[in-house]
Amino acid sequence: MKLRRARAGTEHETIVALIDVVLFLLIFFMLIGRMDATAPFMVFPATSLSGQDLPAGGETVAIAPDGRLALNGTEMDAGALSAALAAAVARDPAVVVRINAHRDAELRHTLALTGVLDDLGVKDIVLVVTPKEP
Repeated sequence: MKLRRARAGTEHETIVALIDVVLFLLIFFMLIGRMDATAPFMVFPATSLSGQDLPAGGETVAIAPDGRLALNGTEMDAGALSAALAAAVARDPAVVVRINAHRDAELRHTLALTGVLDDLGVKDIVLVVTPKEP
């Protein structure tokens, strides 16, 4: 009786193990990596209060959708508003200014106003917002 040896065929190498290793490495680096840029210094973002009463007193600036401005209910242009706010800061250096901008008003109007307030030395600015309903 003659026994034959099993033929030694070439087995196809599978790359499934390599794919698993690559997948594990990908997941590992995604978990330990930071996706955002870090600031070169400490940043403490502003805090917001929701459901709180607005502070009493101070000045209220309204911004219309088209950029028109009003101070305490009186419509005025940017120059007159700046002069009126400067007078308010001169009377009370700790004045609180509320900004009530229409939801369709462009951000550039609000940013310009906050720049003016910063130049005048206003320390407390309250942005009046309406939360979205769930």
